[in-house]
Amino acid sequence: MILITGGAGYVGSHTNKLLNNEGYETVVVDNLCKGYESFVKWGNFENYDLASKSLREVFEKYDIDAVIHFAAFSSVEESIKMPQMYLKNNFSNTLNLLQIMREFGVDKFILSSTAAVYGNPEKIPITEDQNLKPINPYGHSKFITEKALEREAKKGDFNYVSLRYFNAAGCDFDCEIGELHDPETHLIPLILDAAIGKRESISIYGNDYDTPDGTCIRDFIHVNDLADAHIRAYEYLCEGNESNVFNLGNGQGYSVLEVIEKCKKVTNTDFEVKIADRREGDPAVLIADSSKIKNTLGWNPKYDLDQIIESAWKWHEKMNVI
Repeated sequence: MILITGGAGYVGSHTNKLLNNEGYETVVVDNLCKGYESFVKWGNFENYDLASKSLREVFEKYDIDAVIHFAAFSSVEESIKMPQMYLKNNFSNTLNLLQIMREFGVDKFILSSTAAVYGNPEKIPITEDQNLKPINPYGHSKFITEKALEREAKKGDFNYVSLRYFNAAGCDFDCEIGELHDPETHLIPLILDAAIGKRESISIYGNDYDTPDGTCIRDFIHVNDLADAHIRAYEYLCEGNESNVFNLGNGQGYSVLEVIEKCKKVTNTDFEVKIADRREGDPAVLIADSSKIKNTLGWNPKYDLDQIIESAWKWHEKMNVI
């Protein structure tokens, strides 16, 4: 059985659904601090906090052979305001989880990591062998978590895969689950909120970056493509392969302004766009080189940015009952 921490959240719920659809048994562990009760529709569910020593009860109850670890805070802006909260939740709680895994002989671990570990990258597109120099507390919390996994693997009888996401976006095409953050911080749902009338405008944080139109460039990857990568990573570890790290991106960058224009086209709406000050901790360009995971795991993203936005808009329409 696969234990999924944070499995009621955005990427975790999509991965849990896909795993169950493919015949895997799962148990979701989530404290539901962000809500998302309605996203727990597949597998087993246990309400636990990862900081609690009572988490051992889950390992006693189920025959767990691997952990897919999503549970984390993920807002760059929030991490700058509350760095200690990110250190505790993203790093310290992972250490508690690893300790319990050791006690129960669970030797396979898949980490939901982030491109934020690269900071301002040395070259574009970004390869996994670049130096890790995170420039915000969120990225740093994932960086030190990856280092903890390295140390754990060196002890033996333990292997992990770290999946460094670029910009997760889009929603389940069946509209059973979707992207729902409170407060919302992700670009595409914020734009769609403006398109649907929930907000008066959308703000671009800085238009003076060293990019063609002055706005930040990001690599967007559909959440179902991310979910597929987690299953492939699990199967990779089950085959006895060694620990590894992979980027997860489409390999194509779009500026914030380009994403806004695509959203306007998909939704057939217009709305006000404002220019605001830059946010601390935002690199100008983040684009993945995902050739390593393609060559090693046979993973290939299926969905482009138009399909990502279309699926997200379908979810927005359902949630807001246009």
